Amino acid sequence: MSRFLFVVPPLVGHVNPTVAVAAELTRRGHRVAWAGHPGLVGELAGPGAEVHPCATPADPHRPPHLRGVAALRFLWQDFLAPLATAMAPGVERAAAVFRPDVVVADQQALAGALTAERLGIPWATSATTSAEFSGALSAMPKVEEWIRALLAGLRGTLGDPARTHDPRFSPDLVLAFTTPALTGACAPPPQTRFVGPALARRRPSAADFPWAWLDPARHTVLVSLGTANTDLGGRFLAECAAAVRERAPHVQAVVADPGGALDGPSDDTVLALRRVPQPALLGRASAVVCHAGHNTVAESLLHGVPLVVAPIRDDQPVIAHQLTTAGAGIRIRFGRADRHAIGAALDAVLTTPRYRAAAHRVGESFRAAGGAAAAATHLEELAPAGPSPTEQSPTEQSLTGQGGPGRP
Repeated sequence: MSRFLFVVPPLVGHVNPTVAVAAELTRRGHRVAWAGHPGLVGELAGPGAEVHPCATPADPHRPPHLRGVAALRFLWQDFLAPLATAMAPGVERAAAVFRPDVVVADQQALAGALTAERLGIPWATSATTSAEFSGALSAMPKVEEWIRALLAGLRGTLGDPARTHDPRFSPDLVLAFTTPALTGACAPPPQTRFVGPALARRRPSAADFPWAWLDPARHTVLVSLGTANTDLGGRFLAECAAAVRERAPHVQAVVADPGGALDGPSDDTVLALRRVPQPALLGRASAVVCHAGHNTVAESLLHGVPLVVAPIRDDQPVIAHQLTTAGAGIRIRFGRADRHAIGAALDAVLTTPRYRAAAHRVGESFRAAGGAAAAATHLEELAPAGPSPTEQSPTEQSLTGQGGPGRP
């Protein structure tokens, strides 16, 4: 039996894939714990999860107009770097108490990677988005240089200053929850293992959904902008609803509307709910309209469902480009798309067979990659052979000896 500590940021899309991997490891007899936000991890991983709490910085308000380089700078400077500093003491406490054989650090939970390298614990990267493999910043060398300088500063404070590798990529194992069928011609580090999406059971239960509302004679479209874009999506969701209503004889839509942006009651063409059972709905969907969030795109393709994507910021333009290059969807502009543009894109993916064929092709590559089971196997291979030592661990020596982040 080995012990695996998952270090995750307070982001639903980054926790969900690791929940499935953790469940598989537990099924195989290993012990699993978490370092992260206890409320979020507990909700997603279940009430029996062993969660070691980590502090998180106050949620910075990102101005909704930020796009491109400005949004990227905000993400790193105002969220990811402060998050690493805030989480580091909690990660170190978790390592001391749980004594993991392997740390599994999300690519955006940098405290996990840096703490593991300083304590000498083997660690793997959980890459829940393929954007970092795309070379998207190759055309912006100054931005890439700025990010590397920021990472070097974090390493000097939280990690091992003697190390030189990029902490976004473990030198031993990078688990990529996608496949080259979507990422295309990219050049990932050689230690990357493409495992495809890892899906975990999520609430609400499919039993809570009004399945009788779905009309089998019409195409069902799922519309979702994820959990992090509630304050941005009102206009876009309204235009999606209008586009669907104009096609009411043969199209209906389920809209994930966590902020209640769509006023008024639902009808027999548009059903707006605060929460929807997305994986179960994808089994009945003909198309998806979304923001090109990696999890929604991957889950849709796993079900062979083509997409209309309207990326907003962060990695979403990269994922949208990968999707359209793979031929499995159409990209529209989030800020400008109206009911006419949305409707035309929907008509295309619903009536042109090549979009669905491409979605099936990518989905087949996902299934062949193995998902959570493949990821668990790679992690087992990374774990040191034999039982954990009984003598004082490197983590305990660090806590009782030379000080470090979060210690006097």
